[in-house]
Amino acid sequence: MSRIDTTFDKLKQQQRKALIPFITAGDPSQQLTVPLMHGLVAAGADVLELGVPFSDPMADGPVIQRASERALKHGMSLRGVLDMVAEFRKQDATTPVVLMGYGNPIEAMGWEIFSRRCAEVGVDGVLTVDFPPEESHEAFEHLQRHNIAPIFLLAPTTNEARIAQVAKLARGYVYYVSLKGVTGAGNIDLSAIEQKIPQLRKHIKLPIGVGFGIRDAATANAVSKLCDGVVVGSRIVQEVENSTEQNVVANVGKLVKELRTALDQ
Repeated sequence: MSRIDTTFDKLKQQQRKALIPFITAGDPSQQLTVPLMHGLVAAGADVLELGVPFSDPMADGPVIQRASERALKHGMSLRGVLDMVAEFRKQDATTPVVLMGYGNPIEAMGWEIFSRRCAEVGVDGVLTVDFPPEESHEAFEHLQRHNIAPIFLLAPTTNEARIAQVAKLARGYVYYVSLKGVTGAGNIDLSAIEQKIPQLRKHIKLPIGVGFGIRDAATANAVSKLCDGVVVGSRIVQEVENSTEQNVVANVGKLVKELRTALDQ
């Protein structure tokens, strides 16, 4: 079993929900990314989503756009992100790590080289925002060959046929985008999520994580009752942005502990 499958199975047995925080690799600095990853786990994270910075992050709102800009300014690259995962694995062999980003950097490296390197350093899943399932077959083959889970996004506008298609290809978990718009935008409509999840469950046997727009403990708690995991990105990246390098790990850890407590209530 993969680290992702093992983690969700364990949580299910404990009747708990996964907390899946997102940070951008290289923000606020290359030196602090791995300490932040360990800090997230210590605060109660179950799965880590590590953003690969990209110059044109079209699905991201201003907060994560700025994080990408800062990381790129610090010289962050896809190879550098993979090296960070290797460094993280020296102390943590169990927490799943999912790389989240866009297709261009991976295309530039080549899917075979990328997938092989992911397996070498201990990446568990890859979520490529701008790769719909219709265009993911080559990527899927390379990832599958190296036992890396291809993770897909579904949205409020996703129709039944697309849900069924994703159900065939996806591994690990499926990420449901709770609102129409970019990361950090708008307010979550819990009733809309509640209506959509049963449609997803008809086809998808994997765990379903819900993200976009979850900004506080109360919302995280409410969303967790409807799904298997809660993804929090912009709020955490905002905490990184508002902290100094001296207190960023402590500040982010405090926020994640609050979210963890809310999910466990």
